[in-house]
Amino acid sequence: MERVRMDKWLWAARFFKTRALAAKACELGRIQSNGVAAKAARDVKVGDRLQVINDSGEYGIEVLQLSEMRGPATVAQTLYQESDESRELRRQRAEERKTMSPFEALRDGRPSKRDRREIQRFRGRA
Repeated sequence: MERVRMDKWLWAARFFKTRALAAKACELGRIQSNGVAAKAARDVKVGDRLQVINDSGEYGIEVLQLSEMRGPATVAQTLYQESDESRELRRQRAEERKTMSPFEALRDGRPSKRDRREIQRFRGRA
């Protein structure tokens, strides 16, 4: 096997839960192959450098092996090697998220009379 579709490889490497999500990420421009935006049908080859943006963060990786089948996570991690800069950047962003103050949890149901007054005051109305 010399080439694999981008969406299949991303799914097999466990960057996305489904091929459809991998294809959607390609469509939205969240995947770059060797500095160029990649489409879902683009071929991935050993040695390609990919920039992958998903819910977990931003990854800068080099393709080491090809696979069309999704296997265990330990096998999926052997398909690529993440760069040290990428790993450090993701660690820094995780620390930043931890230090940020959490938002107040949303309440269920309609706003109370007090809440409505605060909303109106916030919007600049009476």
